[in-house]
Amino acid sequence: MKRPSFSAQLTILWGLVAIILATLLVIVWVMVRSAADHHVANAKLQAATACDAVASRYRQSILPTDAVASADLMRGILDVVLASAPGVEGGFWSPHAGSNRNGFLAYAFPTYQGSGIKRDVPEAEIPLILRALQASLQGQQPATDAVVNRHDAVVAAACVAQGQQGVLVWTMTRAQPALGQYGRDLVTGLAIVLTGILVIAVAFGVVLRRWKRQLGQLEMALPPRGDAARLPLVGEPDLDRIVEAFNGYVARAEALQHETARLGQRLAQAERFSVLGKLAAQVAHEIRNPTGAMRLKAENALAGDSKRQQEALRVILEQIGRIEAQLTSLLALTQPVRLHVQEADVAQWMDNVVGSHQELAQQRHVSLVSTSDVREESDDAPPRPARFDQEQMRRALDNLLINAIRHAGAGGEVTALATRPHVGSRAYLRISVSDTGPGVPPEQRAHIFEPFVTGRVDGSGLGLAVVSEVAAAHGGRAWLDETSDTTSFVMEVPWQPSS
Repeated sequence: MKRPSFSAQLTILWGLVAIILATLLVIVWVMVRSAADHHVANAKLQAATACDAVASRYRQSILPTDAVASADLMRGILDVVLASAPGVEGGFWSPHAGSNRNGFLAYAFPTYQGSGIKRDVPEAEIPLILRALQASLQGQQPATDAVVNRHDAVVAAACVAQGQQGVLVWTMTRAQPALGQYGRDLVTGLAIVLTGILVIAVAFGVVLRRWKRQLGQLEMALPPRGDAARLPLVGEPDLDRIVEAFNGYVARAEALQHETARLGQRLAQAERFSVLGKLAAQVAHEIRNPTGAMRLKAENALAGDSKRQQEALRVILEQIGRIEAQLTSLLALTQPVRLHVQEADVAQWMDNVVGSHQELAQQRHVSLVSTSDVREESDDAPPRPARFDQEQMRRALDNLLINAIRHAGAGGEVTALATRPHVGSRAYLRISVSDTGPGVPPEQRAHIFEPFVTGRVDGSGLGLAVVSEVAAAHGGRAWLDETSDTTSFVMEVPWQPSS
């Protein structure tokens, strides 16, 4: 199973935090609502019980036919009964008591927590009390009513004490906060915590978006094909440390590339000097043979007729041309290859170089074909032209084509192919020249790119050495492909040289 990206993991974590926050909010809301309803129900039961107890005691204290009891008796009954009901206050009421007192006959709150004795009916709760009394009076049965405030609830109960005289008892109490004595503080604290979690979640989301945006900026700043390039700082300390480490790596890589190029040049120069001794011996051998033949022809010409003299001069000129060709190739080989890199259309360049050898191929009855397949890996990617020294690469390809045409023989085929393989993230220009000739003798394969190694009597043995030298100067290499059915020489150089 593929592991999600870092940004996806952070998004999932943020989503979990949001879900947990929503769940906590729902739980708290359900708890508060449930506790509030439960406390209101308990308060109604407590008020109704106290009301019934006061009415029973009142009926026990007088006869049904008696007149309304005195206010002192009523207060005495209230004090006795409500003393065992903490937080419950109450009184007697009659619709015939007169409007000056709203019908209230007596009032008591024996468990009042304040100082002194409380004898005044609470003005704010009179409408609630009267609603409960009117409901009980009309139905001639106990009634309760409640007013739920933001932090608590006020519950009033009413019941008939003396029906003939229209005397009713009312009681009132307050429901405790939803979560107990410290419920308000608890809810406030929990709200603060949940708000903090919400703020953290939102801040986390903002940070996540900024991280994703900055990571996207870094991704856009990276070169599309893996070339070394320094990245800009994004202003995020953690990301900037990564960017600085990456830029340090790029700087070291560039330094190593420059050092590698410098050492490569020095190594190539050292290799050229190391073979000078061998070259001198080979040159002496290669020049001595033509000069010996010229000496013999000249001696014969001096002793012969004009026809023999003409033939001798022709042979001498051929040998001189051979010596000049060898000296020219040798001088080119011993001189360091100086590159003038420029952009090139590989397909057009291949057609031009191969086309210049069509006449030689026709003279030798050889089929010469050129093919180029150097397209980008992605069709959406913008094309990047190859960059190399066209003259030096032409000199190398000329040698490969001439060798192939000469070895293919009459009726043979020579194929020049240009491709664009990738090694890792780097592209290369690979040129292969194949022929259907007899191939390279096994004893020469290991040394085929060394100077003066040739399979032809009229060959100089310097052509493939030039190919190897040009490829190395471009940072590439040349080799004999022994896996092919035909004789195939390959030259590979970077598509674009390292800067």
